Amino acid sequence: MNTSTGFRLETVTPSTLAVHGVLDFDTAAAALAALRAALDDGVAELDLAGVSHSDSAGLACVLAAVAEANGHGRTLRVVGMPAGMRALAQVCEVDTLLA
Repeated sequence: MNTSTGFRLETVTPSTLAVHGVLDFDTAAAALAALRAALDDGVAELDLAGVSHSDSAGLACVLAAVAEANGHGRTLRVVGMPAGMRALAQVCEVDTLLA
């Protein structure tokens, strides 16, 4: 899925979705909506290696997607988290929610 908001989702396998580009205050709402739709299609792994920039809103977007999957009895595994996002998750003490 391409968007004009600075991020792109790519289906790598039927169960793996890769996120590319920016996850920030400007893109988080649209990204979360797209991730929710992907979760409905059975995505089990979210690959963030292609995220070029993120802020707390981007982290919140990922956390919300994980929480939503958990709420539906599914596990969403997060891989390839960029160092800056991982550091922010550690500072906010939410990194264990993404492990």
